[in-house]
Amino acid sequence: MKSLILSVFLMATATAVQAQSVIFGAGYSDFSSGASDDHALFSLEYQHRPFHQATRFSAGLGAALSVDTAGDTHIGAGLVGLYNLSDRWFAELSVMPGYFNAGDDDNDLGGNFQIRSLLGVGYTLDRGNKVSVAVAHKSNASTNSSNPGVNSVLLRYHYGF
Repeated sequence: MKSLILSVFLMATATAVQAQSVIFGAGYSDFSSGASDDHALFSLEYQHRPFHQATRFSAGLGAALSVDTAGDTHIGAGLVGLYNLSDRWFAELSVMPGYFNAGDDDNDLGGNFQIRSLLGVGYTLDRGNKVSVAVAHKSNASTNSSNPGVNSVLLRYHYGF
């Protein structure tokens, strides 16, 4: 009976630690093309509970929406990986293919299909929420003849629930 209670407690604790989250981000986008206009960027992301968990690594699904001040938008969904560097520090990697719409013709990325890749490092706060700094890149992976791409730097707040 004690082992059953301990098992239930450990499972409940693990679920609480690796819960789903909503992530609010703000930063700046730098378009690779010289004719493009760089802009402030805002993002909203959802990360579901992981479908795989190991000692330090977890993998799950997520979705992201980003909009810059020129009206350029990207919405995508894909995989999210988190690696715990220590009790509070973590690294994050995600790949989210999706749809891009250039609000400014100068910010055309060569097509509507774009893949957003993200690499970040963050810190877990006392109540379980997190803050992170991330670098993101959007590209069509040369699926079109033009592939200028855009790089972004974001400061993010992860609200877990």
